[in-house]
Amino acid sequence: MNKHLLLVDGNSVAFRAFFALHSQLNRFVNHDGLHTNAIYAFNTMLDVVLDQFKPTHALVAFDAGKTTFRTEKFADYKGQRDKTPTELSEQLPHLRELLVGYGIKSYELKNYEADDIIGTMARQAEAAGFKVDIVTGDRDLTQLATDQVTVNVTVKGVNTLEAYTPAHVFEKYELEPKQIIDMKGLAGDTSDNYPGVTKVGEKTAIKLLKQFGSVEGIYDNLDSLKASKMKEHLQADREQAFLSKSLATINTNAPVALTLDALVCQGKDETKLLDFYDAMDFQSFKSKLSIVNSAVQAQQAALKYDVLTADNVAAIAAQLTSPVTFYLEMLADNYHTAESNGFVIGHQGTWYVATDTALLQTPALKQLLADSAIEKYVFDVKRTYVGLQRLGVSLAGTTFDLLLASYLVDTNDNSNDLGKLALLHGYQNVATDEAVYGKGASKGLPEDITVFEKHLAAKAQAISDLQPVLMKKLQDNDQLALFTEMELPLALVLADMEIAGVKIDIDKLNELKGQFQQRLDTIIQKIYAEAGKEFNINSSQQLGKILFEDMKLPVIKRTKTGYSTAVGVLEALKGIAPIASDILDYRGLSKLQSTYITGLLKVVHPEDQKIHTTYLQTLTQTGRLSSIEPNLQNIPVRDQDGRQIRQAFIPRSEDWAIFAADYSQIELRVLAHISGDQNLQAAFKEGLDIHASTAMRIFGLAQPEDVTPNMRREAKAVNFGIVYGISDYGLSQNLGISRAQAKTYIENYFREYPQVKAYTEAIVKTAREQGYVETLFHRRRYLPDIHAKNFNLRSFAERTAMNTPIQGSAADIIKVAMLHMQHALAAEKLQATMLLQVHDELIFEAPKTEIPILAQLVPEVMDAAVSLAVPMKVGTGSGATWYNVKD
Repeated sequence: MNKHLLLVDGNSVAFRAFFALHSQLNRFVNHDGLHTNAIYAFNTMLDVVLDQFKPTHALVAFDAGKTTFRTEKFADYKGQRDKTPTELSEQLPHLRELLVGYGIKSYELKNYEADDIIGTMARQAEAAGFKVDIVTGDRDLTQLATDQVTVNVTVKGVNTLEAYTPAHVFEKYELEPKQIIDMKGLAGDTSDNYPGVTKVGEKTAIKLLKQFGSVEGIYDNLDSLKASKMKEHLQADREQAFLSKSLATINTNAPVALTLDALVCQGKDETKLLDFYDAMDFQSFKSKLSIVNSAVQAQQAALKYDVLTADNVAAIAAQLTSPVTFYLEMLADNYHTAESNGFVIGHQGTWYVATDTALLQTPALKQLLADSAIEKYVFDVKRTYVGLQRLGVSLAGTTFDLLLASYLVDTNDNSNDLGKLALLHGYQNVATDEAVYGKGASKGLPEDITVFEKHLAAKAQAISDLQPVLMKKLQDNDQLALFTEMELPLALVLADMEIAGVKIDIDKLNELKGQFQQRLDTIIQKIYAEAGKEFNINSSQQLGKILFEDMKLPVIKRTKTGYSTAVGVLEALKGIAPIASDILDYRGLSKLQSTYITGLLKVVHPEDQKIHTTYLQTLTQTGRLSSIEPNLQNIPVRDQDGRQIRQAFIPRSEDWAIFAADYSQIELRVLAHISGDQNLQAAFKEGLDIHASTAMRIFGLAQPEDVTPNMRREAKAVNFGIVYGISDYGLSQNLGISRAQAKTYIENYFREYPQVKAYTEAIVKTAREQGYVETLFHRRRYLPDIHAKNFNLRSFAERTAMNTPIQGSAADIIKVAMLHMQHALAAEKLQATMLLQVHDELIFEAPKTEIPILAQLVPEVMDAAVSLAVPMKVGTGSGATWYNVKD
């Protein structure tokens, strides 16, 4: 058997692994609060390299510490490196546990680096006839490359490797591998902090080495070099050159107490790996273990289902008893237009699958699904409700929605793919849609229809199996009421709103499109005239050249690719260059034109001239709803040009009108309630202008008339900044004032509203103690970084702890108001329809004759949604368009 040794540079690869998934640091945290991103990426790397190299022997070498024989030679060796992030160092011991599970030896040696262990074992293995592959993130190890030793350097993340053989080293550097240490000796290494020769970089070093072979060769022939600054530097830095070469040289004869026989790959110990993956919450890796797969395959093999047909559907429907699990399959994401591909229905392990959705329209199934007395378990009730409605079928009696329940249990982790979501809860017995249908353009039904049928049956089984698990978690979290009384019924309200849609005046949109284009054309010509030439205004590189090279404007900021032309830069230039202001106007109008005018025209339904948005109920961590395809919550309101787009949102007919109602300063009212601050509550109870009232307090004013518009603006920024846990730096940036002034504002605020300060301190303490915070309705947000050693991560978690109960409670209140409003419209037998929810605002359409009724009814219902220590305030308006309601 050919012997093949794999050597992994443990610290180097772990470091790369950590930063490969650094952007998802918050996501990779196990149930004990341990960050796991480096472990996850390292595990992925192991799977890749073991599959690629199929080694017979393996070793992962780690550094034993910062003090080595190199630091004895040069005290500043690696001295400039930042301290290893705590979030990485806490993971390193667990990498060794992972390696034990993989049957791979790990090793460290006091006074030596991992490089020296790898170099020593590589030479021993080479001498013994082994083929050797080294995996590292450090190109210094390329000096070890020989005909038998390949150094594989991570290129992107940890899974893409560049193989350095002697030939590849020569192709890259025109040097032999052993000359890498000479190159390092001359050029030094900023990463390891050794100096090399002053002003000699890699290119110069390579040129010298091609001529003289080595550092020694250069100095033996130094007199032959003609006089130059480089020669002077070589003469002056002789000791540095030889020291640097010594530091760069990997010791291939370190006193490693290992034999090659000790490095034989033992194979995976799946029992240990199963325990490890459970501890790390690595469900995807766990699902790949054969002992898990065997159990899964056995359970899937035992999964029984029958096929529904026109002949048996009536008899089967009559046999189904409560609770019934139902799943409607739609492969496309937009369920307002997606084709229904099949469904599964059944009860506690008895499943019936159909690929013909026309069977849903049979009287027996229609009656069963519409019967509110028969409980239904589903996945994504809103999607299911809309999909069935498009088939002419009603859905009632839903008591469990796997998607909603999972979202409430932990808003940090969720998925619209039932298979992926099930894995989050340790459930292995259902495949992901991607595994069955593919992804992207290749997505489609499997050729073998039984694969599709089994997948549907497995989904039904997963919904049924996870129902008691998640309902218990909701009960333990005191979230049953949040689930059953708010989120489940709200999903149906949102479904009705989506189905109703909002009518669009296409002629108005086209009119605005023409007006905006005329203005854009004018602005473009003005920009060209100011620049003195035509250019691509959308190209930041071309624009940067015009502004800072041709027009000689002061450079505010640079980027990796050139000059920054960001909004902040252009704002700074407005005062001295009219072109900057015109470019800002151009960008604003262009965005309105492309995102809103053109974007809205694309999604108007051709049959009813309406837009049917989709509300995402399980996306945000605060509980706020978001809107997509299109996003109707982002239709501009503050910008006058943007506001005009609202003129295109009209009621269904001329004798109807648009009616809107919104909560005034709901988050500040929630803050007053939660904090119990008497001064803040008094301002709301007395009906004062809260921002003017705050201005009087933080500026020490005696009379309301002393408050200037700018003071009120600054006080407003402080009020809302406090809600979001703003720092003095953040406030100073928002207001364009000094940090000292911003700090004074915040200190004055907390002096005047002392219980608000007490609340912010108490809620952070609570978050540290229990790992999460809650809204008034027990919606939870877990904060895994509340104990992070990294200041930025910890600070963000603290600000989130302060804000979530406020913003989340405000989101809950508007949801309760929507539920009550829907009941009130039905109770009053009104034709009025709730169309949109935009943060703290509800938009309706109604016959003009019903507008006076709504003007009284809606504020009453919204005000009564929740009882706070301060009064709620609801503003209303109506008009011929959404634009006019604010008139």
